[in-house]
Amino acid sequence: MMFVGEQPGDQEDISGRPFVGPAGRLLDQVIAEAGIDRSRLYVTNAVKHFKYEPRGKRRIHQKPNMGEVKHCRWWLDLEMTLVKPKLIVAMGATALAALTDAKQRLQDVRGKAIAIDDRRTLFVTVHPSYLLRIPDERLKAEELARFREDMAKIQRLMAAAG
Repeated sequence: MMFVGEQPGDQEDISGRPFVGPAGRLLDQVIAEAGIDRSRLYVTNAVKHFKYEPRGKRRIHQKPNMGEVKHCRWWLDLEMTLVKPKLIVAMGATALAALTDAKQRLQDVRGKAIAIDDRRTLFVTVHPSYLLRIPDERLKAEELARFREDMAKIQRLMAAAG
Protein backbone atom coordinates (compact mmCIF):
# COMPACT_ATOMS: atom_id res chain seq x y z
CA MET A 1 0.00 0.00 0.00
CA MET A 2 1.17 3.52 -0.79
CA PHE A 3 0.27 6.77 0.98
CA VAL A 4 0.87 9.96 -1.04
CA GLY A 5 0.98 13.42 0.53
CA GLU A 6 1.60 16.86 -0.92
CA GLN A 7 5.26 17.75 -0.38
CA PRO A 8 7.90 17.47 2.33
CA GLY A 9 7.48 19.83 5.26
CA ASP A 10 10.33 21.63 6.96
CA GLN A 11 11.32 18.68 9.18
CA GLU A 12 10.92 16.19 6.35
CA ASP A 13 13.10 18.32 4.10
CA ILE A 14 15.83 18.43 6.73
CA SER A 15 15.66 14.69 7.54
CA GLY A 16 15.15 13.49 3.97
CA ARG A 17 12.23 11.26 5.03
CA PRO A 18 8.48 11.82 4.55
CA PHE A 19 6.02 12.33 7.39
CA VAL A 20 8.41 12.67 10.33
CA GLY A 21 7.11 16.05 11.58
CA PRO A 22 3.84 16.90 13.36
CA ALA A 23 1.64 15.68 10.45
CA GLY A 24 3.59 12.42 10.39
CA ARG A 25 3.16 11.91 14.12
CA LEU A 26 -0.59 12.43 13.77
CA LEU A 27 -0.70 10.03 10.81
CA ASP A 28 1.26 7.41 12.78
CA GLN A 29 -1.13 7.72 15.73
CA VAL A 30 -4.29 7.39 13.66
CA ILE A 31 -3.09 4.52 11.48
CA ALA A 32 -1.94 2.64 14.58
CA GLU A 33 -5.40 3.14 16.12
CA ALA A 34 -6.89 1.70 12.91
CA GLY A 35 -4.64 -1.35 13.08
CA ILE A 36 -2.50 -0.40 10.08
CA ASP A 37 1.14 -1.42 10.31
CA ARG A 38 3.28 1.56 9.19
CA SER A 39 6.10 -0.81 8.21
CA ARG A 40 3.80 -2.22 5.48
CA LEU A 41 3.30 1.23 3.93
CA TYR A 42 5.28 3.06 1.31
CA VAL A 43 4.90 6.73 2.17
CA THR A 44 5.84 9.45 -0.31
CA ASN A 45 4.84 12.87 -1.62
CA ALA A 46 3.51 14.08 -4.96
CA VAL A 47 6.09 16.90 -5.02
CA LYS A 48 9.60 16.01 -3.96
CA HIS A 49 10.89 19.41 -2.86
CA PHE A 50 9.81 21.68 0.01
CA LYS A 51 8.38 24.88 -1.43
CA TYR A 52 8.67 27.65 1.12
CA GLU A 53 9.03 31.35 1.71
CA PRO A 54 11.91 32.37 4.00
CA ARG A 55 10.84 34.57 6.93
CA GLY A 56 13.78 35.34 9.15
CA LYS A 57 15.09 31.98 10.32
CA ARG A 58 11.81 30.22 9.54
CA ARG A 59 10.71 28.53 6.32
CA ILE A 60 6.99 29.04 5.72
CA HIS A 61 5.18 26.35 3.68
CA GLN A 62 3.79 27.33 0.28
CA LYS A 63 1.43 25.15 -1.73
CA PRO A 64 3.03 23.75 -4.91
CA ASN A 65 1.44 24.79 -8.19
CA MET A 66 0.24 22.33 -10.85
CA GLY A 67 3.39 22.87 -12.91
CA GLU A 68 5.48 21.64 -9.98
CA VAL A 69 3.10 18.71 -9.43
CA LYS A 70 3.33 17.71 -13.11
CA HIS A 71 7.12 18.15 -13.11
CA CYS A 72 7.41 15.56 -10.30
CA ARG A 73 4.85 13.14 -11.76
CA TRP A 74 7.49 10.97 -13.50
CA TRP A 75 9.03 10.28 -10.09
CA LEU A 76 5.68 9.30 -8.56
CA ASP A 77 4.97 7.06 -11.58
CA LEU A 78 8.34 5.35 -11.07
CA GLU A 79 7.61 4.81 -7.37
CA MET A 80 4.25 3.22 -8.23
CA THR A 81 5.93 0.97 -10.81
CA LEU A 82 8.51 -0.20 -8.27
CA VAL A 83 6.16 -0.57 -5.28
CA LYS A 84 3.20 -2.02 -7.24
CA PRO A 85 0.60 -0.98 -4.65
CA LYS A 86 -2.88 -2.44 -4.85
CA LEU A 87 -4.17 0.45 -2.76
CA ILE A 88 -2.99 4.07 -3.08
CA VAL A 89 -4.12 6.64 -0.53
CA ALA A 90 -4.21 10.25 -1.73
CA MET A 91 -3.87 12.53 1.29
CA GLY A 92 -5.00 16.00 0.28
CA ALA A 93 -5.96 17.87 -2.88
CA THR A 94 -2.42 18.04 -4.29
CA ALA A 95 -1.95 14.27 -4.06
CA LEU A 96 -5.40 13.72 -5.58
CA ALA A 97 -4.57 16.01 -8.52
CA ALA A 98 -1.19 14.33 -9.02
CA LEU A 99 -2.70 10.85 -9.05
CA THR A 100 -5.77 11.51 -11.19
CA ASP A 101 -4.85 14.39 -13.51
CA ALA A 102 -8.47 15.40 -13.06
CA LYS A 103 -9.96 18.44 -11.42
CA GLN A 104 -12.00 16.97 -8.59
CA ARG A 105 -12.92 18.57 -5.31
CA LEU A 106 -11.39 16.56 -2.51
CA GLN A 107 -14.57 16.80 -0.42
CA ASP A 108 -16.58 15.26 -3.30
CA VAL A 109 -14.49 12.08 -3.29
CA ARG A 110 -13.19 11.94 0.28
CA GLY A 111 -13.73 8.58 1.95
CA LYS A 112 -14.30 6.82 -1.34
CA ALA A 113 -12.41 4.03 -3.07
CA ILE A 114 -11.99 4.68 -6.79
CA ALA A 115 -10.78 2.02 -9.24
CA ILE A 116 -7.75 3.36 -11.12
CA ASP A 117 -7.46 0.25 -13.27
CA ASP A 118 -8.02 -3.49 -12.81
CA ARG A 119 -5.05 -3.76 -10.40
CA ARG A 120 -5.16 -0.59 -8.30
CA THR A 121 -7.60 1.33 -6.14
CA LEU A 122 -7.31 4.95 -5.04
CA PHE A 123 -8.68 6.02 -1.66
CA VAL A 124 -9.03 9.74 -0.97
CA THR A 125 -8.72 11.50 2.38
CA VAL A 126 -7.40 14.75 3.79
CA HIS A 127 -3.77 15.50 4.54
CA PRO A 128 -3.03 15.25 8.28
CA SER A 129 -1.53 18.76 8.26
CA TYR A 130 -5.00 20.07 7.38
CA LEU A 131 -6.24 18.69 10.69
CA LEU A 132 -3.43 20.40 12.58
CA ARG A 133 -4.30 23.80 11.07
CA ILE A 134 -8.03 23.85 11.94
CA PRO A 135 -8.46 26.63 14.52
CA ASP A 136 -11.97 25.74 15.70
CA GLU A 137 -11.74 22.92 18.26
CA ARG A 138 -15.22 21.52 17.53
CA LEU A 139 -14.53 21.36 13.79
CA LYS A 140 -11.08 19.90 14.45
CA ALA A 141 -12.63 17.11 16.55
CA GLU A 142 -15.21 16.37 13.82
CA GLU A 143 -12.59 16.27 11.06
CA LEU A 144 -10.26 14.11 13.15
CA ALA A 145 -13.14 11.65 13.71
CA ARG A 146 -13.74 11.54 9.92
CA PHE A 147 -10.00 10.98 9.37
CA ARG A 148 -10.13 8.07 11.82
CA GLU A 149 -13.13 6.67 9.91
CA ASP A 150 -11.16 7.01 6.66
CA MET A 151 -8.23 5.06 8.15
CA ALA A 152 -10.61 2.34 9.37
CA LYS A 153 -12.00 2.04 5.82
CA ILE A 154 -8.44 1.83 4.48
CA GLN A 155 -7.64 -0.96 6.94
CA ARG A 156 -10.71 -2.89 5.77
CA LEU A 157 -9.71 -2.37 2.12
CA MET A 158 -6.21 -3.65 2.92
CA ALA A 159 -7.61 -6.72 4.67
CA ALA A 160 -9.91 -7.47 1.73
CA ALA A 161 -7.04 -7.08 -0.76
CA GLY A 162 -4.92 -9.57 1.17
